[in-house]
Amino acid sequence: MKVLLINGSPRKNGNTQIALEEVSKTLEECGVQTEIIQIGNKPVRGCIACGKCHELGKCVFQDDLYKNIRESLQNADGVIVGSPVYYAGPNGSLCALLDRVFYSCSDLLSFKPAASVAVCRRGEASATFDRLNKYFTISNMPIVSSQYWNSVHGWQKGEASQDEEGLQTMRTLGRNMAWMLKSLSNSKYNHPELEDWTPTNFIR
Repeated sequence: MKVLLINGSPRKNGNTQIALEEVSKTLEECGVQTEIIQIGNKPVRGCIACGKCHELGKCVFQDDLYKNIRESLQNADGVIVGSPVYYAGPNGSLCALLDRVFYSCSDLLSFKPAASVAVCRRGEASATFDRLNKYFTISNMPIVSSQYWNSVHGWQKGEASQDEEGLQTMRTLGRNMAWMLKSLSNSKYNHPELEDWTPTNFIR
């Protein structure tokens, strides 16, 4: 079993990385492999609603970041997305990437357990947490919970390591993710069959 963790921070080895590494370490201790991919600080192209992914089975824009995540999703059994809080929401570059990934890779995401992590200086972690969870709830992905909302506090680089409750929440998240993955893999039940999508527009 393997979990892909996406670090939506442009800062290398920053507070979001500290939070995700705490989850990763716990998952590894529970016998689950992990991989962390960071979006970095290069420009990230957003979705332009061209619809080409329906023809190609993948996004028409084949940048390395998108390709790496798509490739990792093929072998991942679960997904965790972490982001710093910018203006009460996730990093815009992360959302640009996730729009493309979730629109073009639905076959690689459905029914895989998922969770989000928000890292903030002081407030609006819950709004960021909510925004990221919307990607999962539109993609038939069970959400893994923790003992508290998945948030860690820290502003200056490294400060997240001082948030004891936040890191404990990350460890609980890791154990809960491992438990859900193992429970699903040992279940005698297959996931529900999906109906064909019936799009209904309100303007005719």
